[in-house]
Amino acid sequence: MPTELEELVGFIAHPNPQIRKLAAENLVPYSTEQPSIFKTKELLPVKHLKFLIRDHSEIAEHAITMLVNLTADRSILEHVAADERFLGILLGNLIDPAEPNADLLAMLLANLAKWDGLKSIVTRKQDPPAALKSNELVLNQLLDLFVKGADGTYNKDADFDYLAYVLADLSKHPEIRQFFVTTQDYDEVIPINKIKVFTEHKSDIRRKGVASTIKNVAFDVPAHPAFLDEDQINILPYLLLPITGNEQYDEEEMIGMLPDLQLLPPDKQRDPDHSIVQTHVETLTLLTTTREGRDLMRSVNVYPIIRETHLRVDDEGVREACERLVQVLMRDEAEPGKEGEAEGDGDDDKIVEV
Repeated sequence: MPTELEELVGFIAHPNPQIRKLAAENLVPYSTEQPSIFKTKELLPVKHLKFLIRDHSEIAEHAITMLVNLTADRSILEHVAADERFLGILLGNLIDPAEPNADLLAMLLANLAKWDGLKSIVTRKQDPPAALKSNELVLNQLLDLFVKGADGTYNKDADFDYLAYVLADLSKHPEIRQFFVTTQDYDEVIPINKIKVFTEHKSDIRRKGVASTIKNVAFDVPAHPAFLDEDQINILPYLLLPITGNEQYDEEEMIGMLPDLQLLPPDKQRDPDHSIVQTHVETLTLLTTTREGRDLMRSVNVYPIIRETHLRVDDEGVREACERLVQVLMRDEAEPGKEGEAEGDGDDDKIVEV
């Protein structure tokens, strides 16, 4: 005999929309408290939820919320993420400027991006809405959606902040990293340039996801010259400004810094999220992998900024990251050492993708 909850789960497929709505609304808490009830009959309830994302907006909202919760389970995550037809519907709805549940869809996509198989999205295409002004490549659409969502001009019901987490997880894969540093034909822009401006955004989610994306892409050492070139990506100001506070430097130190770092306002604040500060410092360390990167950071006085960050941020992870970077910057280049060991020699010093 099925339990009352199992019977309730069955009602999400009822032909009467009022019954579907009532069942879905009442089941939302159980998608976190008792997810096992959705795993019966070879995940049939999950299959019904995937279908319901195209239902009336209120029913769809509950269905998407449950899928967000349920994809914390690895078996459900892989079942949902591997469904190409469902992914196509999700992506099509996500870019619809009138989609009322766009932010929930972005959250669900952020979960699905934790499945390694989603890296195939690098070649996926779909027709973009005219309002998006993008091309047919889904990755470009996600980036353009992320940019336009920042000020709420694309979809009045969405800010698309959670796409930052989508980009961060996808950027763990080499083929996605390559996309981020390759100029796109349709707008002649290097994709990572679209997101670097959000390292000081008001949204914690945006800042954290963008910081992680930049760091992951920085594992692509051949792209470092472009990262550091003022006419290509010019990433240093976007890494250094978030970790800089209102400290006072002596004139000699100040003059040598990048122009963006000079004469900052007295109310300038360092990013309050210590994990973001640590990520930016680790990205700087990755960019010291080459001799050119190390020389550039020395020439623009990165050390004083790291010194003050180490002194003022009360966080062990930040301090350890600062110490690793300082060791590299203060190292005598005449000392023996292998090129490309900016992460340190031991496992404890290794910088990992986020």
